[in-house]
Formats: sequence, structure tokens, C-alpha cells
Amino acid sequence: MDDVVISTLAATLRMATPLIFCAMAGLFSERSGVIDIGLEGKMLAGAFAAATVAAETGSPMLALFAAVIVAILLSLVHGFACITHRGDQVVSGVAVNITAAGLTVVLGHAWYGRGGNTPDLAPEKRFMPVSLPGADALRDVPIIGPIYANIISGHSILTYAAVTLVPLVWFVLYRTRFGLRLRAVGEAPAVVDTAGISVVRLRYSAVMLAGLLCGVAGAFLSISQNAAFQKEMTAGRGFIALAAMIFGKWRPWPAFFACLLFGFLDAIAIRLQGVSVPGIGHVPVPLIQALPYIFTVVLLAGFIGKAIAPKAIGLPYIKER
Repeated sequence: MDDVVISTLAATLRMATPLIFCAMAGLFSERSGVIDIGLEGKMLAGAFAAATVAAETGSPMLALFAAVIVAILLSLVHGFACITHRGDQVVSGVAVNITAAGLTVVLGHAWYGRGGNTPDLAPEKRFMPVSLPGADALRDVPIIGPIYANIISGHSILTYAAVTLVPLVWFVLYRTRFGLRLRAVGEAPAVVDTAGISVVRLRYSAVMLAGLLCGVAGAFLSISQNAAFQKEMTAGRGFIALAAMIFGKWRPWPAFFACLLFGFLDAIAIRLQGVSVPGIGHVPVPLIQALPYIFTVVLLAGFIGKAIAPKAIGLPYIKER
């Protein structure tokens, strides 16, 4: 296979990894009826926490744990505002994004004096690519070898976790009692409450799961894909993941393939930088970098069809007395 094709497909998996985590996070939250605009902010806060803890302790596992805890705490703040106090869910999510964007820069500058960035991390402080069994032996085998050795093998453990997460989320949502109740509370919370099941507890569980997955996505960005935290390094990925979830119509597998599509567009954009297009010349780098976001808008505007959200999404539940 062509080296450019192989490298682009391998990059697609890497670029799609944080999108998959965030899309599954948004799916849990919004299936319960809670709009989660704050995916971006929780991922950014998780990335900062992971990079900071990795720099101070040298342990990527502790860094991952810190990212998850910070993102869950932000999810609880979001839940407290819009579940307990029935505030506007969109406003609460935007507040989470603004808080994370500002606080990470302030703390990064105060602690490290690098303009909001954290110190560079050595390989032992990060989740590095792993080689799957037999990858080196099969490398020279035509077709199968390059696919296995260069596309399937050679990714971070978090990338493999993201791919494994999709069938797990599907199973939880469609084959477990918790998933049935979660979907029900997003459609008809009054019916769930009548059955003696706590709507508040289910929605808090959903937003905490969303926080957990956003934390993992953030850790991937700062201690796996990159070797440090950089201010605003999420670069809108939380919103693209939200778009992928809507493009997938709030279902795990379609959302997963939408994330792969957006990851592919991102990988293509990276490959096109500095390339001369016949008849046009060198395309400006900012335009190339904007391609994934332009395609996101185009796809959502023209190809999604009719997406039916959970009926109770965005609506605070008021218990009848």
C-alpha cells in the first residue's frame, strides 16, 4: 500500500480518538436529557490536569486519574446548576467552557511561567505507542503486513480503549437495565419517576460518566498525542464531537463512524499543509486548518437528514407533588 495512504489512515485513528471519547460522553449525557455543551471545557481541564500531574509525578496513570477527577468535578458543577437547580443547560455548559479556558491558562502561567503551557514531558511520563504482537514479523507481508503493522498497531493504549469503548457503550445503552432507564429518562422522565426510579440520580450518573470520558480524552491530548499541555489545545474538538454525536443521531456506532470521518478530514488537512495544488498553488495554512470545521458545518447542514433528539433533552425535570 502507498505510504501516504497508510500514514493518513493511521493518523485518522489518532485524530479521532479524543472525538470518540467526547462523542460517547455527550451521548450518555444527552440521552439522559442533559445538554452537554461543556465537553470542550471538561476535555481542556482534563488535558491540563494530566499534563501537570505527569510533569510533577512522572506517572501517566496518576495523570490519567487526575484528568478524570477534574473533568468529573466540572460535570458535577454542571449537574448541580442544571439538574439540582434546574438552570439553563446551554448556559451552564458555556460557563464550564469559559471557566476551563481561563483557569488553565492562569494556573499554567502561575505555576510554570510558560504562557499557560506546561513543561515538555519525557517519554516515560506519557502513554507512548505500543506495538501489537506479531507486528514486526508481519511488516513485510503484502497488503496485510502494512495494515496490521502501521495502521492497526503502533497506537497509544488510549486509542485502543476508545475503539473498545464504542461496543461497550452500545451494550450498556441497549442491553442493560441502566441503559434502558437512561434512555427512558431522556424521553419521559415523569414515567421513570412514577416507576420509583430517581430521575436526579440517573442524570447525575450520566453527567459523571460524561466527565470521566472527557477526562480520558483530555489526557490523550496532552500526555499521549502531545508531550505537554498548550493553551486552548482542544481547538474545538469538543464541539466537533458534539457534531459527530448529532450526525450519528445520538447512537453509538453512527457517532463512531462520524468521528472517524472527522478524524480523516483532520488527517487530510495535516497532509495538505505546504502542498501545491495544480492551478491554485500553495493553499494558505489557516484555510487548510479550517477544513475539518468547514466540513463539519457542511455535513451537519446538508447530509444529516432529520435528527430526532431525546424528547426531554434540555428540559429540567420538576417533580409533581
